[in-house]
Amino acid sequence: MTYTIDAEIRYTQDMDESQIVGFREIEHTADWELEVWAPTLPALLEQAARGMYALAGIELNETTREMRKIELHFVDVESLLVSFLSKLLYFGETQEIGFDSFLLVMKDDKLKAVLYGASIAKQTKEIKAVTYHNLKVVQTTDGFRTRIVFDV
Repeated sequence: MTYTIDAEIRYTQDMDESQIVGFREIEHTADWELEVWAPTLPALLEQAARGMYALAGIELNETTREMRKIELHFVDVESLLVSFLSKLLYFGETQEIGFDSFLLVMKDDKLKAVLYGASIAKQTKEIKAVTYHNLKVVQTTDGFRTRIVFDV
């Protein structure tokens, strides 16, 4: 039996932009673009991960849950966002695991993350890479917002 990450996050995906957290696909000529918003930087990272998984059509097996810990050092939030999402793509490609639960803590120039997930049962589209193309994380009155372009 499998479950779909997309189904879990459709609630945030269908919310309008005035909501606290969410993401939505933005039409892009050649690649995929995702707009993401959240009240904190860790929440922005989580929404970006959920959005990336939704774009790829990833479904996880209802198998034994797995956990991974990562620690990322960063210079700026844009490089952190690319590194974090790239690490998730790496786990998907090399270990065939996706994540649907995130515990993210940022301090100074370091992100500590505990990721929970399961093996990938299905993926309908492939994301080759997370890009820096026009990437800028902006602080708003409601939190943070960004647009991410994925190479497909």
